[in-house]
Amino acid sequence: MEERKPHHLILNARNRLSVSGVSDVGSFDENGVVCITPHGTLVVRGTGLKVDKISIEGGELTVEGKIDSMIYEDAQPQGGFFSRFFR
Repeated sequence: MEERKPHHLILNARNRLSVSGVSDVGSFDENGVVCITPHGTLVVRGTGLKVDKISIEGGELTVEGKIDSMIYEDAQPQGGFFSRFFR
């Protein structure tokens, strides 16, 4: 089993998110940030988002703005909508 890097999320008052264990940032704009973590792809959604700090070498990411949701997406999807529906 592959050893995972330490990974933490700290959300302060829904307007400042600190993430550790980030290996890459796929994309970001004022409505969303997509980053790769040891536990999957983390998608952060909100409004007025900005990346305040990013250090891929250190694995640190800080996002500011109104954060509405944080969702992990698996690296390999397990089929489409109907395959999940008919299990």
